[in-house]
Amino acid sequence: MTERNLELALIGNCTIGALVDKNAEIVWNCLPRFDGEPVFSSLLKTDDPEIILGTYAIDLEDYSHSEQHYEKNTAILQTHLYDSHGNGVTVTDFVPRFMQHGRTFRPMMLVRKLTPIGSPKVRIRLRPACEDGSQAYRKIQGSNHIRYLGCDTMLRLTTSLSVTAIMDETWFILDGEHYLIFGDDHSINEPIKQLVERFLIETESYWLEWSRYLAIPFEWQVEVIRAAITLKLSAYEDTGAIIAAMTTSVPEARDSERNWDYRFCWVRDSYFTVHALNRLGATRTMEQYLQYLVNIVAGLDEEHLQPVFCINGSKQMPERQADKLSGYRGMGPVRIGNQAAEQVQHDVYGAIVLSATQMFFDERIRRPGNKELFALLETMGEKAYTYYNQPDAGLWELRGSKHVHTFSSMMCWAAADRLAKIARKLELPQRFDYWQQAADEIRAAIEEYGFNQQLNAYTATWGGETMDASLLLACELGYINGEDTRFTGTIAEIEKRLMPKGSRYLFRYVVEDDFGMPENAFTICTFWYIDALAAAGRTDEARDLFEDLLSKRNHLGLLSEDLDPETGELWGNFPQTYSMVGIINSARILSKKWETEL
Repeated sequence: MTERNLELALIGNCTIGALVDKNAEIVWNCLPRFDGEPVFSSLLKTDDPEIILGTYAIDLEDYSHSEQHYEKNTAILQTHLYDSHGNGVTVTDFVPRFMQHGRTFRPMMLVRKLTPIGSPKVRIRLRPACEDGSQAYRKIQGSNHIRYLGCDTMLRLTTSLSVTAIMDETWFILDGEHYLIFGDDHSINEPIKQLVERFLIETESYWLEWSRYLAIPFEWQVEVIRAAITLKLSAYEDTGAIIAAMTTSVPEARDSERNWDYRFCWVRDSYFTVHALNRLGATRTMEQYLQYLVNIVAGLDEEHLQPVFCINGSKQMPERQADKLSGYRGMGPVRIGNQAAEQVQHDVYGAIVLSATQMFFDERIRRPGNKELFALLETMGEKAYTYYNQPDAGLWELRGSKHVHTFSSMMCWAAADRLAKIARKLELPQRFDYWQQAADEIRAAIEEYGFNQQLNAYTATWGGETMDASLLLACELGYINGEDTRFTGTIAEIEKRLMPKGSRYLFRYVVEDDFGMPENAFTICTFWYIDALAAAGRTDEARDLFEDLLSKRNHLGLLSEDLDPETGELWGNFPQTYSMVGIINSARILSKKWETEL
């Protein structure tokens, strides 16, 4: 079996997303949206020749090597495949996205353009699958298209290539530029070359214009722009939801069974995503996400708000195992749905209030926050005030235990603190007094129970002695100054406890959980550490570690959730929004200023 690192590219249009490997194979794509049926799912299969479904490959005879890159500041991918004789093919992959008729046009459509280098001999293998990758679609050949029928779904490939060659998967000489459009079962009403070239130009223009208005730092511009585009592609624009990652069940570590479905919207993760994009000036995503949140909060009819929702706002995501998929490198199980929806995590109330706060202070927002929105946010504040000292599963979603987690309490404090600030802005003195008193009460309790005097550090749980990387966010949340001895003491204790094996990279925690001891570093935690070092005045160390962590990105600048501290190999679902957020935040904090450099 050939092992592959996560050397994948993401293409998409905020309706669908697809992962393309270095050989131009589409190895993951769900339709009709991020959390839909995996139509291409070879990422989660072994190289068993008996398993032939769920792939979309461009094969080159006598293949030698490949090169791959994004077109500058876009989500358009180019893969150059070369054979051993100097021939080759350039595969241009994109998902259309641009303004049309006053609306954003983002169809369920994968577009591929093939450009020959010399006289390459190629083969197209297009094998969509359904029923968790176990069932093939029935193929019906047309004059310039193939219809795929199966699982109550109809899909269509329209192409300028020989339909027979694709149907029969025969080899042929690529004699010029050719085009393939795969998606909805809709006919194409204009010449395919004209259509694809128009869509390509319009899509390129959209991304160049979007990137142009990002407020990027002076240093690490390329890295930040790629991270921002990746976050944008992870936002499901129709509802405003933001997913944690495109994939399910890429394990956190080898054979660990820490395989989860991340194609859902975690309230906490999404806050960090919109906050990072806000700092770059991309406020539209935040406004769309806030509307998604408002609908969720307005419909809250239970005691606790669950931490994760489907991208349509639904609460139901029952977890099951897809037994027909063997898993990434054969490392199952493959899980569909996520049991985390059943957990109690008290930090979510703070995440909602924090997400909405900018609506009241940012003059760029088209529809700023008002007293009605404030009243809705107060319902979340009341939950935070009620539960700040109650046990929960914590942000790491421990399935087998509950404690009063200090980070959850800090997020509850943040909810009360921001509501006080909003009340002052809205000139509501009684509500300001109320929420300021609540914030002070929560802070006093955290200082008494969440801070360990002997360790001179905040601890993972009240009255505990273990450490948690999320405590590094205390400065980011505005809870404490970065040079306060309580914060620097927390950094020191985290360095001592959460960097095993002589690693430079941070683990979330180093205690046994439901699946044993963690084996890999959690990438966002190292970014939090970098930001904490900068806040504590240790800027040179922070810059050095940031550059080192950037070097662990894949060949296209993307990161997954986890990192092997010894080999640097990427693990976990991909691409992980948390990790891409870390690139943006750390670059902004550490970069030299435009004013001093120009």
